[in-house]
Amino acid sequence: MTLVSHRLQLSLRASLALAALVLMLMLAAACATPAEPHATQSPITPQRDWPTLTPFLPGPSATPTFTPQPATPTPQPSLYVAAYIPSSLRAALKLPQGWLLSEDPATATARLAVETQSPNGRWLYALVAPFPTLLDGVSAAELRDAWGGQPPAAMPVPLLMDESTYGVLSAWWGPPSPQAVEIVTSEQLLQTAWEKRPAWAIVPFDALEPRWKVLTIDGQSPIHKDFEAESYALSVPFSVPPALALPTTNRDPARLTTLVMTGVTALVRATAWTMELEGLLYPAEDIGGWLREADITHISNEVPFDPDCPYPNPGQQELVFCSDPKYIALLDDVGTDVVELTGDHFIDTGPEATLFTLDLYHQRGWLTYGGGATLEEALRPATLTHNGNAIAFVGCNAKGGGYATASASYPGAAACGYDALRETIADLTRQGYLVIVTFQHKEYYSYQVLPEYRLDFTAMADAGAIIVQGSQAHQPQNLEFYNGAFIHYGLGNLFFDQLKEVGGDQQPLDRAFIDRHVFYAGRYISTELLTIKFVDFARSRPMTLEERQAFLTVIFKTSGWGR
Repeated sequence: MTLVSHRLQLSLRASLALAALVLMLMLAAACATPAEPHATQSPITPQRDWPTLTPFLPGPSATPTFTPQPATPTPQPSLYVAAYIPSSLRAALKLPQGWLLSEDPATATARLAVETQSPNGRWLYALVAPFPTLLDGVSAAELRDAWGGQPPAAMPVPLLMDESTYGVLSAWWGPPSPQAVEIVTSEQLLQTAWEKRPAWAIVPFDALEPRWKVLTIDGQSPIHKDFEAESYALSVPFSVPPALALPTTNRDPARLTTLVMTGVTALVRATAWTMELEGLLYPAEDIGGWLREADITHISNEVPFDPDCPYPNPGQQELVFCSDPKYIALLDDVGTDVVELTGDHFIDTGPEATLFTLDLYHQRGWLTYGGGATLEEALRPATLTHNGNAIAFVGCNAKGGGYATASASYPGAAACGYDALRETIADLTRQGYLVIVTFQHKEYYSYQVLPEYRLDFTAMADAGAIIVQGSQAHQPQNLEFYNGAFIHYGLGNLFFDQLKEVGGDQQPLDRAFIDRHVFYAGRYISTELLTIKFVDFARSRPMTLEERQAFLTVIFKTSGWGR
């Protein structure tokens, strides 16, 4: 081979190699980046269907459009008030701003009415009768029987009530039987009941006043401190809308005050002798609960405590008395709060014993009135406030002479000065006090009231006293309502040994009263007569039903209330 041929051959081989290299590079580039499709090329068919995406283009066409929905109107609050709603509750009703009254209970947003399903209030009513009524109470079943037209024999019918009370009870119990109820205006209800005696009525608790006797139902009474509203037959459930800020009851225990007033206490002679034998607390074993249960307990103790008092003599004839200081344990035990010192014997063993006695009382925080270390102190009223009820006690000795010895410098009981007493009562009344006046008056043994008694007692009522009591009587005496006041001319003995018959009506002296008075919201609303009978010279017990009714029959008759 020639050199030229050889060189040509090498050149050809190089060209072929170069061409092959260029072809490989072009093929590699075609695999890495697809070429733009040419107009003459066929499109690539996809392996699956893909959604078509619409790009978001900002502008007016992209603003969403909302269709407004109509607003649900808020109902205007409305109140349905039942026609029978008690006047005291209706008087307190003030609709909040924006509220309307509705006549349709179904569409009203709130109701003021009797409600048995979900009550949030209770309105209390009382079964009552004119004060000189012998029967003390009935059962709930008997009351419902009377409503249904089948009253017990002892219950007078029809039951008297005003239109509101009729509506309330009808809504709660259902309509009464025909002839079971007589509707009387609230203004005429008390007078009608007294004129029709015997007659019973049902009244709201807040309409009580002393000339009504409150009768128990199943032993429950709204004037008692242990009253249970939920189980009481005349506790009516009410719906009271909270938004109205109305009272949910007409009986709030925090506004109630009970006071027991008692007659003669003299821990001397046979009473003291029996205490020495049976124990210092023996006289109150059966009646102490009545005295302790009261919010305020009044004791009229006529006799001083004297450290030098001799051992008691049950047959003592001399009427000069004193008590051993240890006997004050009995007054502690019965819950004494106020001690009346108008008694005849307060100074019997001299000024030292009288001052000693006053110290014993004041150490215990007891209030005293009607007697004291000086005349100024003796005439000073005893005042207190309990559960919002302001009460004042004023008293004096109407016998004068040696029985009322208090002076500017000498202790004892205060003599009655009637002009000054009237001024004191009027002044206390202006200050908002409920004034109670007690006398140590002349003693006599008869139920009948002496003319001079009545003159003095009624004068105190005319001056503004709401209760006037005679604390001197060993024999219980008559009762009277006069010019808005309750007058009890004599209660009889509490702790004293006088049991035998003495002159006058020749009635035994072993019977007596304890008067329980009730106050509510600054008003005197009720008095309950508790009756006791002595079993010996020191201890008394509650009367049996037969004894009580026989005793009250005499008292009511001689008081001019016989029927």
